[in-house]
Amino acid sequence: MKIAIIGAGNVGTALGSGWTRAKHQIIYGVRNPQDDKAQSLRKAQPKAEVASTRDAARDGSVIVLCTPWASTQAAIRDCGDLSGKIVIDATNPLKQDFSGLDRGYTTSGAEQVAQWAKGANVFKTMNQVGANLMDHPTFRSGVKPVMFVAGNGDEKKTVLQLVEQLGFEAIDAGGLDKARLLEPLAMLWIHLALVQGQGRDFAFGLLRR
Repeated sequence: MKIAIIGAGNVGTALGSGWTRAKHQIIYGVRNPQDDKAQSLRKAQPKAEVASTRDAARDGSVIVLCTPWASTQAAIRDCGDLSGKIVIDATNPLKQDFSGLDRGYTTSGAEQVAQWAKGANVFKTMNQVGANLMDHPTFRSGVKPVMFVAGNGDEKKTVLQLVEQLGFEAIDAGGLDKARLLEPLAMLWIHLALVQGQGRDFAFGLLRR
């Protein structure tokens, strides 16, 4: 499968690396595919392609948004027509000062993404841990970390499989409106990691009796 990753920061490159290991073809969509950052990305991940945002979105079967929230609307606009595409929203709608979410409970960033990306099949996932844990994380307990997926439609099977291929237990959390729960969960991870001093080497798990 060809996966277009929009944004080549820590989250995007971690996901690209993980899905490359799972034998998918990765194409990064960036603003300027000829600048020094793009050239460095080609050297770091030689199996991946680097193209303009529009070209990557056109060629990818799955589009993954890994942009800062403030840049997400513009990135979706640069993608062009996303009708019928699977779009994975890995962003979180953080306030500019990172003090919290700029929306939640009555709507979500993912639902806003669905409005911006008209006709796309949008799913919320890969937002509930830090970038350092997105590529096949391992823990002393041996238990796989959980990663929830919110969204609607038969395409969710594909998204759940992609999440599992990164080393997570993928759990169907319900429709896209359940992103209203997953984005605050991500904010809890950020708070525990950066404010409460837990560090970045933890993830949430789902224990069963």
